[in-house]
Amino acid sequence: MKIVIDAMGSDMAPAVEVAGAIQAVEEFGYDLVLVGDEALVKAALAKHKYHSDKIAVFHAPERIEMHEPAAISVRKKRRSSMVLGIDLLKRREADGFISAGNTGAVVCAATLSLRLLPGIERPGIASPLPTLSGQAIIMDVGANIDPKPIHLLQYGIMADAYCKYIFRQSNPKVGLLNVGEEDTKGTGFIKEAHALLSESGLNFIGNIEGGAIYSGDVDIILCDGFVGNVILKVSESVASTLMQLLKKGIKSSIIATLGAAMAAKAFKELKIKTDYSEYGGAPLLGIDGNCIICHGSSNPKAIKNAVKVAGEFIRQDVNKHIVEKLGATNEIIKSHNVTKSHVKAFTGDVV
Repeated sequence: MKIVIDAMGSDMAPAVEVAGAIQAVEEFGYDLVLVGDEALVKAALAKHKYHSDKIAVFHAPERIEMHEPAAISVRKKRRSSMVLGIDLLKRREADGFISAGNTGAVVCAATLSLRLLPGIERPGIASPLPTLSGQAIIMDVGANIDPKPIHLLQYGIMADAYCKYIFRQSNPKVGLLNVGEEDTKGTGFIKEAHALLSESGLNFIGNIEGGAIYSGDVDIILCDGFVGNVILKVSESVASTLMQLLKKGIKSSIIATLGAAMAAKAFKELKIKTDYSEYGGAPLLGIDGNCIICHGSSNPKAIKNAVKVAGEFIRQDVNKHIVEKLGATNEIIKSHNVTKSHVKAFTGDVV
C-alpha cells in the first residue's frame, strides 16, 4: 500500500508532515510519498532517523497557500504539491492522498482530477466528533455550502457505508440537523431532504436539534457544509477553552491541585477524547479515490493517524460499498425528479 502526503500543506510544513510520516512508517509500515519542495523536505528528513526505503520524495516546486481561492489556485498552480500529489493518485501510482492544506483547494483538485463516484453529484467531508457513547460522524463540514436535498441523501448513504466498514457499526442511526425535531420544522430544503431520507432505507431517526450532536443518540449528523464547518470549529474552540479553564481552576488552590492529581486518569481520557489529532483526518467522500483532509494546524500525531485512516479506507474498500448502496436508492432519486449536476460545472463552492 502506498499513500501520498502533501508535504507543503500544514501551517508548519514540511516539518509536521515529515515527522508524522516517519511515525506512520514505524507504526503501520506503509510506503509513503512526500510531495513538496525537494530541498525543504529532504532537509526536514535529515533531522530524523527513518526507513529511507519506505519514504520517497516527489518534487513539487509550488505550494497552494491557505488564503488562495480554491478553483483559481488549482488551475494556475499545476506543479503544486497538492495537485501533483492528487495526480499520482489519479494515475494509480498511489492508493491514497493526505493533505492538511487549503480545504477548498483539496476538494476542488480531487473533484476535477479524480472525478466523482458513479451517481454521486457532490462530494462531502465526513468529520468525526466525540460523543458520550463514543463518536459520531458529521457530514458535510465544508465541501458544499449550498447543497440540494439530494446531496444530503447521498451524504447519508456515504456516511452510512463509512460508519459500517470503518467503525463497525452494523446499523448506524442517521439524523438530520434542524431547529426542531418535528417534521414540520425547518426550511423547504430541510423538509425535502427529510422526505428523501425517510424513504432511503437508511436507519433515519428524523430531525435532531443541536443538543443531540454530542449525546451519542445518533451516529451520523447530516447538514450543509456551512453549518457543519461552523459546528466543527466551534466544537474545537469550546474543547480548547474548557481545558484552559480547567487548568486555571486546578491552579487556583492546593485542594484543587490535589483533587486533580487524584483524577489525573479521567483528565487524561478527556484530553484524548477531545483532541482532534487522535482522529487524524476526515475523508472526502464521493470522489473516485481515497482522499483524507487534515486540520491546517495538524501536529505529527494527526498526520500519523490520518495515514491510519487512509489505510483503513483502502483495506475496507469503502467506495465500493458506497456505490452498491447508492444503486439501491436510484428509484428514490428518480421519483423525486432530481436533475443531475455535472462535474464540469463544479466551481470550487467550498469553505
